[in-house]
Amino acid sequence: MKSADKPRVLVVYNRDFESAEDDPENCARADIRGTAEDVVRALGGGAYRVSALGVTDDLLGAVAKIVAEAPDVVFNLCESIDGVSSLEPLLPLLLERAGLAYTGSSPLTLGLSLHKHKAKAVLRGAGVPTPEAAVLTTPDVSKVALPFPLIVKPAREDASVGISSDSVVHDRAALERQVTFVLARYRQPALVERYIEGREIYVSILDRPGAEIEILPLHEIDFSEMPVGRPRIVSFEGKWVESSPEFSGTKPVPCTGLTTATVDRIAEVARTAFAAMELRDYARLDLRLSADGTPYVIDVNPNCDLSARAGFARAAQAAGLDYAEVVRRIVALALTRRPRADAIPLAVRSRVAHRNPVVLGDRPARRRARSG
Repeated sequence: MKSADKPRVLVVYNRDFESAEDDPENCARADIRGTAEDVVRALGGGAYRVSALGVTDDLLGAVAKIVAEAPDVVFNLCESIDGVSSLEPLLPLLLERAGLAYTGSSPLTLGLSLHKHKAKAVLRGAGVPTPEAAVLTTPDVSKVALPFPLIVKPAREDASVGISSDSVVHDRAALERQVTFVLARYRQPALVERYIEGREIYVSILDRPGAEIEILPLHEIDFSEMPVGRPRIVSFEGKWVESSPEFSGTKPVPCTGLTTATVDRIAEVARTAFAAMELRDYARLDLRLSADGTPYVIDVNPNCDLSARAGFARAAQAAGLDYAEVVRRIVALALTRRPRADAIPLAVRSRVAHRNPVVLGDRPARRRARSG
């Protein structure tokens, strides 16, 4: 195949970590550069023409460059804009406006997943188990009626940002302290959730065109080396600070010893959650398996870590899929989507309406003139 005939893939990632070196949580953003490099290597030298573009705070300028390059697919790895995670849906929204295909979930799904309390409402509506929770915008915890222990998280962060050993609280005084901290540090609501003691299981999901999603082999966190007295959670230190005892105490391992009924229940929950959240291409669900065998969804990750060393790649490898094959499959899924397939541009709608006016009574309907 001639080079000009190969589909062009543009890997786009956020570069906001470059201006935030003093932020102690910046490593959660900086990690994306390595992921972008992994994806470029996986696609290079094969069936695609591939290049990369980092997005700074000038999002509109970046979109103009993307449009000018006219890629067949944008491989979207942009997880934040100018350090703000809640702006993650903006890039895919502008890509849709430009009529460009991109990998991963839609702006609506990204926004719902990032607003954890909204995601929980969608999951509960679909019958997916998720821990009971309350959302607080002030330090007043007097109306929280959930049983202890509880876990307190920022309502609009991912990558374990804002989660530490102090996040699990056992009394009202500790709850108030942690809610106050989250409100002040992250300037967003605090999600107070019933803490589920049990195994933490990761469900990696890979979509298939025209077929049921593929649930990759389950992995879980081995907490056996967690220091005594610390809650068995994956905190920010446990995820990002390799020198910390919590990092050593949270090893991802293959999930073994589950009954067939439990595995089937987890798969059912995963399929229901994937459909309810309208996830696309790939995703990871974080579950807590309670003592009674209920798999509670504690997080939905539509833009999960796709680096060659991350949990998703390990799960794929356990299923017999090498990293390059996973990346190519995600690109192939995006190539099947016709841009603007679910929207008719305004000019086209206007022409159609002019030819076929809506009739109320004997006359075409016209919008009432504005008053005042």
